[in-house]
Amino acid sequence: MTEKEYNQCVSQYADNVYRFIVKNLRHEEDARDIVQTAFEKLWRNREMVEEAKSKSYLFTVAYNQMIDHIRKMKRVQLKEEFSETSRIQQASSGSNLKKALMEALNRLNETQKSLVMLKDYEGYSYEEIGEIMGLNESQVKVYLHRARLTLRNYLVSPENVR
Repeated sequence: MTEKEYNQCVSQYADNVYRFIVKNLRHEEDARDIVQTAFEKLWRNREMVEEAKSKSYLFTVAYNQMIDHIRKMKRVQLKEEFSETSRIQQASSGSNLKKALMEALNRLNETQKSLVMLKDYEGYSYEEIGEIMGLNESQVKVYLHRARLTLRNYLVSPENVR
């Protein structure tokens, strides 16, 4: 196929290929991209394509490009749906975890709850917690250990595991 024959092919079939693709995709920008790619492939392979078969070549390439595009869009949609679903599941499981943790903390006495909050949430040292709560460092460690055991036993008990 010569350059002149290629140009004739473009002017003769461009609208037809575009209409075919846009009717199937229902998206004008994507249809234009696919048609452009089809003509680009025709240009690159013009020496191997006979002019008489250029129309079928164009439609075949455009159709294959459209199928690839549809498959790609489905993968993207599935990936987005999957990530959205997992985000929702993480949010709900995160809120369930937070709820269970708050229930467990509420089962502790005030001293134990304060110790856990100061150490594990606020990040204070044993010495600082002792100063805040009026306890010595050994008492802080013992009370905190007992509070954590109570939390663990509550959180891992079968009736509380969800």
